[in-house]
Amino acid sequence: MSQARMMPMSELSQDLYGLSAATEEAFLNYGKALLVIAGADGEVGEAEFAWLVRHQRKMGAPEHVIDEYREFDYRVADLATLLPAIRTDVDTWQAAPHLVYHAIQMSGADGVYTDEERAQVLRAARMMGVADDIVLSLHALVDMEQAVNDLRAALFHVSSLPADV
Repeated sequence: MSQARMMPMSELSQDLYGLSAATEEAFLNYGKALLVIAGADGEVGEAEFAWLVRHQRKMGAPEHVIDEYREFDYRVADLATLLPAIRTDVDTWQAAPHLVYHAIQMSGADGVYTDEERAQVLRAARMMGVADDIVLSLHALVDMEQAVNDLRAALFHVSSLPADV
């Protein structure tokens, strides 16, 4: 295996996941894998794609990598070929559960997490070897995080609702 140059990740990535560096190919393939999973229903909507771009920027992905997502044809890509190149500076880190977690978030970014999207996340998780109970736990985690964000917004009077509602 060749030694690909590690690129620094963001402080947020270090705080949330304990990762401080990844290869450029890891950044690229992580986003592509998310596109494949979220796009399995035939479309990656604007809100879902915007979620991906925001997420990858927060993690420290270079802009030229993010630009490649716009050209990527997720409809014909093979998830299994993308996974091996997702490497970070932590040898024990595994991409699969993180991809499932982020795919759940990305798929629901438009406010609708359809049964088809849920089924695709489960299919992708199983293909990557993530056990069903872990997938269920990741769904619960995403739901809890959303509830906490909603509570924080209510407590601090932050509203994402239109003014006329």
